[in-house]
Amino acid sequence: MRRRLAGFGLGLSLIVAVGAPAVAQDNQVVVFAAASLQTALDAIGEEWTAETGNIAVISYAGSSALARQIEERAPAEIFMSADLNWMDYLAERDLIVADTRTNLLGNRIVLVAPVDSTVTVEIGPDLDLAGLLGADGRLAVADTDAVPAGVYAKAALESLGLWDDVAGRLAQTENVRAALALVSIGEAPYGIVYATDDNADPAVKALGVFPEDSHPPIVYPAAVTAEGADNPLAAAFLGYLRSVAALCIFVGEGFTVFAEDGSVAAPSCPAAE
Repeated sequence: MRRRLAGFGLGLSLIVAVGAPAVAQDNQVVVFAAASLQTALDAIGEEWTAETGNIAVISYAGSSALARQIEERAPAEIFMSADLNWMDYLAERDLIVADTRTNLLGNRIVLVAPVDSTVTVEIGPDLDLAGLLGADGRLAVADTDAVPAGVYAKAALESLGLWDDVAGRLAQTENVRAALALVSIGEAPYGIVYATDDNADPAVKALGVFPEDSHPPIVYPAAVTAEGADNPLAAAFLGYLRSVAALCIFVGEGFTVFAEDGSVAAPSCPAAE
């Protein structure tokens, strides 16, 4: 029986509630961002505050939930999505400032297990994923109908011919960090998350990366929303996301970063100590 874990407590404790978004003050900008951006974006927000004295108030959740909140006029001033579709959704409704839209980041999806797992796999059509799950195990994924990480996961599994074997064995969550948490605490033996999520949690490890051609390209667009059009800090923070300091944080978390022309950027980042 298909199981959907829409309100998994530990995973959601990582996420700021979207239902009661903060309202920006004079020195603040409200950002709605995909859950997978949390580790990097929290660090970037701290750097921005240290440099400018301004504050980014950031709410994290699945891109689908955030986009629908913005559609309902939640006071988000910047939207950062984990796929192009949800940004398109808002653009079609004139809820973003079109000329501020930019494709900022790229990512990969990986199969993860608890860090003490001794299993070795090769991601491909011959992977016996159902066998790995055993009789009772579930595969942790974000919602495969709406949340980008889940949509990418389903596309990859379908492309590799593995979907039918595991479609009834999913533990679905409302964002990718909640799926990660299920694996992290041992509630699910395996999960499909972003490579950057694996980097953010020392309790899990990646067993393999899904081929890039098995799913649509993973692109994170960002834009000022219609709500943020009159707040100069919205444009300022969006611009800061392309600063060397911010790009190096993204790179350090495992994201690919794109230049404004869409090419892959290679910022000159200080070596980690």
